[in-house]
Amino acid sequence: QVQLVESGGGVVQTGGSLRISCVASGFAFARYSMLWYREAPQKEREWVATITPAGDGAMYSDSAKGRFTVSRDNDKNEVYLQMNNLKPEDTALYYCKVPGVRGSPSQDYWGQGTRVTVSS
Repeated sequence: QVQLVESGGGVVQTGGSLRISCVASGFAFARYSMLWYREAPQKEREWVATITPAGDGAMYSDSAKGRFTVSRDNDKNEVYLQMNNLKPEDTALYYCKVPGVRGSPSQDYWGQGTRVTVSS
């Protein structure tokens, strides 16, 4: 059974840093890209970052570029998002996602989210 569990959220001050994690199980983790999304209160969920299966490529939203870094450890089935120079507008629930997991039909899976709050 596919499971994604995020952790590492918390409260930080403007300009601070935080690293959040997502542990995956139930599928061939190293064969899939992994994505990070976030959802601020009363706003639509937005894409933040993507990392390729081998961890050799990454893409970021305009708001994340230059501040966030996505990485993964395929031996641990874990993906990370390092967030630096945090701003109040980064406050949101952060979710990891795996797209198109093989099955009948193929499905996307989401974690439960971890909360990040940036004060000021």
